[in-house]
Amino acid sequence: MKTNILGNSDLAITPIGVGAWAIGGDWQFGWGPQDDAQSIAAIHRALELGMNWIDTAPAYGLGHSEEVVARALARWKGKRPYIFTKCGMVWNDQGKIDYSLRAESVRHECEASLRRLKTDAIDLYQIHWTADELNETIEGWNTLTALQKEGKVRWIGVSNAGVEELQKLHSIARITSLQPPYSLIRREVETAQLPWCRRENVGVIVYSPMASGLLTGAMTRERIASLPPTDWRSRNEQFREPKLSGNLRLVERLRIVGARHGRSPGEVAIAWTLHHPAVTGAIVGTRRPHQVDGIIGAMDFRLTPTEIAEIEGK
Repeated sequence: MKTNILGNSDLAITPIGVGAWAIGGDWQFGWGPQDDAQSIAAIHRALELGMNWIDTAPAYGLGHSEEVVARALARWKGKRPYIFTKCGMVWNDQGKIDYSLRAESVRHECEASLRRLKTDAIDLYQIHWTADELNETIEGWNTLTALQKEGKVRWIGVSNAGVEELQKLHSIARITSLQPPYSLIRREVETAQLPWCRRENVGVIVYSPMASGLLTGAMTRERIASLPPTDWRSRNEQFREPKLSGNLRLVERLRIVGARHGRSPGEVAIAWTLHHPAVTGAIVGTRRPHQVDGIIGAMDFRLTPTEIAEIEGK
């Protein structure tokens, strides 16, 4: 199986990895009800087909996603995948999300993740969201570097960060990776973050390459209209007009290109993100085993420049 080295680390990751956001179930930014048995089966299917890393976070289901990942790995007989998780999103007794990168909070989060994941060390530990104040982000980053020296985390990275923040943190301790949103309908990072990461040998693992399911080809107007109110996508502007019609037209272009190769629209959407030279890998969320079968082809699928222009409507 082809792998890519993630930035300046020794992590050789497959082009796509398992995203564990949706398996967290119900919470403030959840995807609606989720069956844990299906989640575990989906993780096992992804590992069976060659994916070798899982990206999760404590906030996903308020700890539940990490616990499900640990349960899946306890039953997995093959080679253990890399485990990536995050810090910075915390919650109170009522489940309300808040944000903190203060040293004490980050340490508490790391210890809690280690317990939930049932591991002695996290392969990649990432700041989930940078703070409003740069000094707080720096405090959190300094704490990650300390945790790395202590052996509790192996490599450290950042998610959802701008270039100014990346430059400052990189001057303190080397950033292994950036995790930004990146898809055909979210391309903001192309102008600054991706070029910076390529220059600085910082790996990039993009999230939502299929735009949270919108570009899979399985999302119809009827299905979107029936999303439960506990599914955050029911409140997202990309799933509503006036943007929805344009997004569905994009899906049809993905479908046409994919049909030539026996690939699904989702596989084409993922392959589009992987064609960017700065991108090391893509995080692909899955909730059920059959969904894995519908996207695994993106692992080795490459688009031609003509097909890329066709997809982009040029």
